[in-house]
Amino acid sequence: MLEFPKDFAWGAATSGPQSEGNFHKPNQNVFDYWFEKKPDDFYDGVGPDEASNFYNDYQKDIPLMAQAGIKALRTSIQWSRLIKNLDTGEVDPDGVEFYNNVIDCLLKNGVEPYINLFHFDLPVKLYQEFGGWESKHVTDLFADYAEKCFELFGNRVKNWFTFNEPKVILDGEYLYQFHYPLRVDGPASVQVAYNLNLASAKAIEKFKNWKKKSNSNARIGTILNLTPAYPATNDPEDVKAAKFATMWDDNMFLDPAVLGHFPADLVKILDNAGVLWESTPEELKLIAENTVDVLGVNFYHPERVKRPSVSPKSLQDWMPDIYFDNYEMPGRVMNVDKGWEIYPQTLYDIAINIRDNYRNIPWFVSENGMGVSREERFMKNGVIQDDYRINFIREHLVQLHKGIAAGSNCHGYFVWTAIDCWSWKNAYRNRYGLIRDDIHTQTKTLKKSAHWYSKVSSTNKIE
Repeated sequence: MLEFPKDFAWGAATSGPQSEGNFHKPNQNVFDYWFEKKPDDFYDGVGPDEASNFYNDYQKDIPLMAQAGIKALRTSIQWSRLIKNLDTGEVDPDGVEFYNNVIDCLLKNGVEPYINLFHFDLPVKLYQEFGGWESKHVTDLFADYAEKCFELFGNRVKNWFTFNEPKVILDGEYLYQFHYPLRVDGPASVQVAYNLNLASAKAIEKFKNWKKKSNSNARIGTILNLTPAYPATNDPEDVKAAKFATMWDDNMFLDPAVLGHFPADLVKILDNAGVLWESTPEELKLIAENTVDVLGVNFYHPERVKRPSVSPKSLQDWMPDIYFDNYEMPGRVMNVDKGWEIYPQTLYDIAINIRDNYRNIPWFVSENGMGVSREERFMKNGVIQDDYRINFIREHLVQLHKGIAAGSNCHGYFVWTAIDCWSWKNAYRNRYGLIRDDIHTQTKTLKKSAHWYSKVSSTNKIE
């Protein structure tokens, strides 16, 4: 048996826009708006309107999560639900009541709330009026919204996070067209990356001021999807490509969050290409002085790259992937439904990297899990027999345990997700939950993995 550290947090992660539904919100977020305008862009025409009905079902859903061994839930507050007037920051009373009730219900059921402030769901008005995250004004509005959250809920929430996967905002919205507004603009993505780091630092500054006034022992962090890039070979050009991919995908957010500065080699490359972000000494000082207390790491699959087939010196529009090509390793194990390689060893490599290069900061696995399509094929006697999910989680926990034994300061593991949830463009095509949601009836039942996870959580051990 492998035993995990005392007080190890066994949890699950979800988000407001993927679980709550669009009920009684004073503002639309970008996905609400996109679905209203182009429902055919979404898998099976299923949008975020109802999601997993957590808005109406949370009093039943949370005890079910506790049955599944979930002792901590990482979810998010929807900016578009909490704030009525996006210009003045006036709150919506119904939104305040809802989040108060959810937090109270979590605590009543012995589930610790881990609250994230942003999960891809910018109010669409901030795109339409200011250009979204390209605007530094929006970074100020975000910090003000964050401050409201600390003031409203900070007496019960001890774990706060500014962003979930900021890198995906670049990929989906500005590079590869899988999130609204579906743009392809490499230089804009560079400025957005900087502004997201700036917004996080501004929110952390607000948190520090609030914490001092309220005498709180809460902590604040950020959630990053880390995919360190493995070179296809030891050829220097492949290694160079992997170094850039890691700096762009991981270190562009990891370094400012933990170390307070951007990677010097990345800054040099972007500057030489004429695409470096606009910044001021005052902003860089603010980023340096407002690093995170804790780091959440989302991990699903590794990244493998090789030297680009076309030189980045060629006449072409600037995109980050002009410096590398993706590489598919022969014989790899795959989740074929998702198109992702399964390689648990990366979780160990991440643990050692954090230990050696990032001050061995306290961290936890904030998302890890496996979803497949047509999960009903595994139904037997009314229960989903999802052994594939159990095996996936166990294999990753073995590698995580190895990293902890080597001295990495990891204190938790959160599976994605608690209850099958709506997934951006893909709706319910791939199911990730420990708990099944029949979306036609909103009937929720424990899968085999939920019973297994409950045992792991209660014993703090895995075989």
